[in-house]
Amino acid sequence: MLKRETYNTKQKELLIETIKTLNSDFMIKDLYSKLTGKVGLTTIYRLIDKLVKENKLRKYLGKDNNTYYQYLEECDRENHFYLECDICFKKIHIDCDCITDLFSHIHDRHKFLPNKKNIVISGVCKNCRDKERK
Repeated sequence: MLKRETYNTKQKELLIETIKTLNSDFMIKDLYSKLTGKVGLTTIYRLIDKLVKENKLRKYLGKDNNTYYQYLEECDRENHFYLECDICFKKIHIDCDCITDLFSHIHDRHKFLPNKKNIVISGVCKNCRDKERK
């Protein structure tokens, strides 16, 4: 059993390193094509589910009805969030103290404790706005 756990850890490390090289949101088929011959499809699905539960990946349904995943950058601060463009789907990691006031307001005024790990604010990025103006 110990040998299997070590094997899975190596596959998990390879999977995470491959995800980091993608530099964008991805579908499982994208990941599988990069890992063909190194990690089986069933193992990829299992490890992806585990990474989602560990809050290392965000899973979401795209406007094209495909399931996408996003690697969540590790951040040692709680005051961070993500901006997501509704047009190009680009995600931007924001590390900013201003979110502390919002968390406090939500907690104090609305008696709700937000999950500080996966706050996503959607909108339209500058590049997409500029393209729309042309």
